[in-house]
Amino acid sequence: MGRKKKVEKRRGRKGTQKVGRSRFSRDTKPKKDRSVSRVRGLVLQYFRNSKGEASDYQQVAEGVGAEGDLAVEMVREAMVQLAQERVLVADSLPDRYRYVAPRQKMEGILRRKAGRGHNMFYPDDGGEPIRVAERNTGHAMDGDKVVMNRLATRRGQEPEGEIVEILERADTNFVGVISILNDVAFLITESNKLANDIFIPRDKLNGAQDGDKVVVKVLEWPERAKNPVGEVQAVIGKPGDNDTEMHAILAEYGLPFKYPEEVTLAGEKLDANKAFSDIFPRKDFRKPLTITIDPESAKDFDDALSLEKVGEGRWEVGVHIADVTAYVLPNDEIDREAAKRASSVYLVDRTVPMLPERLCNDLCSLKPGVDRPAYSVIFQLDDEAKVLDYEITRTIIHSDKRLTYEEAQAMIDGAEQPETAAIQTLNNLAKKLRADRMKAGAIAFERSELAFRIDDQGKPLEIYVKHPIPANHLIEEFMLLANRTVAKHIGTLYGEGKDGPTFVYRVHDTPDAEKLADLAEFVGRLGYKIKPTGTPEQIARSLNDLLKKVQDKPEAELVETLTIRTMAKAIYQTENIGHYGLAFPYYTHFTSPIRRHPDMMVHRLLTHYMNGGKSLKRADIEEICKYDSEQERKATEAERTSIKYKQVEFMQNHLGEVFDGVISGVKEFGVFVELIANGVEGLVPIRDLDDDYYELDEKTYSLVGYNTKRRFSLGDKLTIRVARADLDKRQLDFELLS
Repeated sequence: MGRKKKVEKRRGRKGTQKVGRSRFSRDTKPKKDRSVSRVRGLVLQYFRNSKGEASDYQQVAEGVGAEGDLAVEMVREAMVQLAQERVLVADSLPDRYRYVAPRQKMEGILRRKAGRGHNMFYPDDGGEPIRVAERNTGHAMDGDKVVMNRLATRRGQEPEGEIVEILERADTNFVGVISILNDVAFLITESNKLANDIFIPRDKLNGAQDGDKVVVKVLEWPERAKNPVGEVQAVIGKPGDNDTEMHAILAEYGLPFKYPEEVTLAGEKLDANKAFSDIFPRKDFRKPLTITIDPESAKDFDDALSLEKVGEGRWEVGVHIADVTAYVLPNDEIDREAAKRASSVYLVDRTVPMLPERLCNDLCSLKPGVDRPAYSVIFQLDDEAKVLDYEITRTIIHSDKRLTYEEAQAMIDGAEQPETAAIQTLNNLAKKLRADRMKAGAIAFERSELAFRIDDQGKPLEIYVKHPIPANHLIEEFMLLANRTVAKHIGTLYGEGKDGPTFVYRVHDTPDAEKLADLAEFVGRLGYKIKPTGTPEQIARSLNDLLKKVQDKPEAELVETLTIRTMAKAIYQTENIGHYGLAFPYYTHFTSPIRRHPDMMVHRLLTHYMNGGKSLKRADIEEICKYDSEQERKATEAERTSIKYKQVEFMQNHLGEVFDGVISGVKEFGVFVELIANGVEGLVPIRDLDDDYYELDEKTYSLVGYNTKRRFSLGDKLTIRVARADLDKRQLDFELLS
């Protein structure tokens, strides 16, 4: 680099400005970490002087006096980095950028992560999140809508901000244990969303005693006070009690842990014959063989299948769904509670229902031996599972048999039962439906799950890994067929290629390009290849090819986990963008109204439009979709937390024991190890890796020793000893042996 001289403007190529005469020498090779920072400054100065004109990297390189391939490449890198930070924006012409003066004040949402300095501000305009140090949070709580002021940042550092105004407080509750000492009460919380305990005035304890686990609502956080001030909303119970801990998990995610007595009573008062009145015309489907297939522990049966041969090589398959909305009317007492909950929640030892028990387990449950109202999609299929025709209609059905997945699987495998022929026919059709999906570009994920055997007190006696079986796929394929048929029926109501009326779609966006590139790099080191760019169909085929090649290999679960991480999260919305993972251009949720509020909405919208109703206001339905998507996320997190709690509880009886495991996650604070014997996951903290200074390499999912270059990478096998099992923090720590 030559000496920096007084800045002057000179005409170079058209639209090019010279910023001084600083040059990158062809002969000298300065250390890149020092020179990149300087190049960034020169590039930034160039664009600040450009008065909003767009330039490509060659123009910028000439403007800052860059000479030689290395220097020009450094200019390009600086521009890419500034574009990622939204300091530069892409122009309409390829590879050209313009300068955008960063706003100093922005509105958005603060997300808190106490303890690791990871508080982040998320701008309303969708820009990159900005870190906010704890000292600069201005007492803003997690989820608050705030105004953030960008702080001056030194070169080479990530941008930081300071919260200067709180526009709207989030409805923030915390779970913890009450500590009363010398007549002063505090909530001691383990939440990673708050670094401070919460002061509870005596008149706000509402009956809570020292040592109780409670739910506290933050009332205020005075400007000069170290601690926020709160009020006890509910006493959950004594720490360590199973019901207390499960209810605490629900409360932690803002999910209700008690069902209102008045809503339960409303369910008890429902007229069982209400759904069979003339208000709901029904076709009689009690004649065909009808079965339900569910887990052994299931109490609510919200879907059933019927089968009847209606011609040579022609089958009539009915997908029958519990007709919840024939009992639950819009905005009645039960409906308001269902809309608030948005879904049932499945913890390890219990189901927290969306609907009152009488609806879940009786009136809407498609139990065998009784007539039940259903909302059905009746398919005419040929032997190759091609849909020849379909009808969507309300029905009355009569289930002949309730099967568990294991019983259905036995029939698939050849066990002689009266229903065996029907089950095998349905299975053959389901296999062909699945093959067609895969051919169309669906991603072939085969996720196993942890299962628990627990006693009457909720204590885990055994943990094991449960793998999907063909009987699971049988039900899955027909539910998928019904869901996509309903979605397409409404989505094309005004004709192919035209937007249909306002509807609830279950959508899944294409994978993140950067994550795909990282996945390609990682699996490349394992000897596999994927195509990280191209059309969605090409990428899907490449991912499926990868998943097929790793099947039954030691790295199979690792590769599948990383592939899932590249995927967007499926959500509910009114704009249909299709479902990438399933390769469906139209998809919704129609098949589980007992446990999902969006399915209830779909049933009502379907009825409205099939009766000739006009398109409803999109904004109203979209708001409900966003809420239901968020509640689904909370329910999933609560389920995972209950699994983690039961894992730690189970491993308390195995302290000091040695297990083999596989690294399942890598973070800056340590490596997660999944035990091969039972799928339990724990952490080897980085503080215990004391033979070197380890740093996170995000690209390779590794912790790398600074001196030794020793690597701890995803998929590595380790031998560990169970060191600590902290139920209060739900943390399981392992000690590395080899």
